[in-house]
Amino acid sequence: MSEFQCLGIPHLTAITLTILLPVALAVLVRKANLPTATRTVCYLLGAILLTNEVGHWCYRLFRGEFSLLVREFLPIHVCGLATFATVFTLLLRNQKLYECAYFWGLVGTFNAIITPELEVSFPHYRFFQYFVGHSGVVVGVLFATWGLRMRPTLKSLFRSFFLINLYMVFIAGFNLLVKTNYLFLCEAPDTKSPFFFAPWPWYIPIVDGIALVFFFLVYAPFFISDWMKRRRAQLAAY
Repeated sequence: MSEFQCLGIPHLTAITLTILLPVALAVLVRKANLPTATRTVCYLLGAILLTNEVGHWCYRLFRGEFSLLVREFLPIHVCGLATFATVFTLLLRNQKLYECAYFWGLVGTFNAIITPELEVSFPHYRFFQYFVGHSGVVVGVLFATWGLRMRPTLKSLFRSFFLINLYMVFIAGFNLLVKTNYLFLCEAPDTKSPFFFAPWPWYIPIVDGIALVFFFLVYAPFFISDWMKRRRAQLAAY
């Protein structure tokens, strides 16, 4: 079993596919311009994410790792929340779920793709499970944005940030009761991430602040686009 190498060829391939696949799918459904094609892509992406998540639970249970499943692999990390928000966004076209998936997925989950907490590399099952789950969230969110033409708002930025911080309070209590480390509130993850540079517990507010900055960064294209439209409208009025 080979050890995972950050930014090795398998990792870079996964990152590249994460970016290219939603572009290809969005172009496909826009050119087809058929509701059935769009629904098919949505259902397919949603089914892949759900199957991958449930399959991982079955994998842990089959190996007799129930306690490990509870301690580390319940879908209550930010990436787990983003997974289900993305699935139901694709299936239901729900705007509020999309907004949460957009910010949580493009900030939290994409960071987990760039600096994964993963010990094994290609072609181990966990390599595929990890990147199908995490990259699938980003692919789903970007497809919803480019293919379904959904978009976040400034209000949803603050709402998503508030909700994830409120959720963090509940997970802190869960961690204390079950002796777990979800949301990495008790210990920093073993990754190459540059954001966990401070000791516990100081990295928690630091990462929270960095997350807010990245929320604004991923919202910036819409802010700029809206500003340019207003500017063109003002110039046309003269």
